Amino acid sequence: MGLSVYQRILISWKVQYYFRYIIAVIGLLSNLVAIVVLGRGKCGLSRCITHYMVAMAAADLLAVFCNVAIFYLYAAIFRHVHTIACTLQQVMAFVSLDCSVWLTVAFTFDRFVAICCQDFKNRYCTVRIARVAIATVYVVSLMRNIPYYFAFEPYYGNVECMEKPEYFSHPGWIAFSWIHNILTPLLPFFVIVLLNILTVRSIVVASRARRKLRAHVSGEKQEDPEIESRRKSIILLFCVSGSFILLWLTEVMLRIYSDIANSHYVPNWAHPMTMANTAGNMLKILSSCTNTFIYVMTQSKVRDELKNAIKYPSTMCLKLVRR
Repeated sequence: MGLSVYQRILISWKVQYYFRYIIAVIGLLSNLVAIVVLGRGKCGLSRCITHYMVAMAAADLLAVFCNVAIFYLYAAIFRHVHTIACTLQQVMAFVSLDCSVWLTVAFTFDRFVAICCQDFKNRYCTVRIARVAIATVYVVSLMRNIPYYFAFEPYYGNVECMEKPEYFSHPGWIAFSWIHNILTPLLPFFVIVLLNILTVRSIVVASRARRKLRAHVSGEKQEDPEIESRRKSIILLFCVSGSFILLWLTEVMLRIYSDIANSHYVPNWAHPMTMANTAGNMLKILSSCTNTFIYVMTQSKVRDELKNAIKYPSTMCLKLVRR
């Protein structure tokens, strides 16, 4: 016999509960480590790339806190001021995710320019431009999500929030929802896909031309340090953007389906759309925890700095004991 509706709902809630708990621990620790390690500037990366990576780690840290960690704090601490706390939490949750998404776009575009637009590279791929881009993403994300403060209301014993009924019926809110869904995550998703396609195309064409030139000059195949250096630099780009694409794919497909079919309400918590939305939301949140592991796996100097950071407390203790 299959599981009853109640059993499916109970399993879904348990999975969400433990998933949020694990992600809260892993996400907060991993992003804090990334900020500290990358902020030291000793990972062999350019200052421009380091700025983007630290900013993404900070946005991911905020996203994990606002979308996951605060879930456990809300009922215990903010329950008696639910109206303010609930709506502020929702605003900051949207702001943090927007920052995380659009900083990934900014990083991808920066690497696209560095690899494919050599004439424009020296003017765009600078620390000043990186700081301006990062600040712009944070400010714009905050400003455009302020209306969400008026879109939510508490429910379920004042422990969680949901959209007000007029959010799905009033023309102004419908237009706002469409614009929001286009700006996050539809537009960033397709921009990142397009930039990656153009980057791959440029790399393939440039690599073929360089190999032919070196073969013509030297008469034999040799290892090209320039191609090897470029290969290592794009691994980071493709891992970061590829992780984003895979983990946000479910959310993007559900947003497109919900807006086209106008199916914002579901009959019950065991409905397939509810389960799909739960899965998409969990994968979306998981994307805020993966970048640190990508940095460690793809960058040897990041691994070395992480090892040094882990060894530092024990080294200091040994020094104190020897004194």
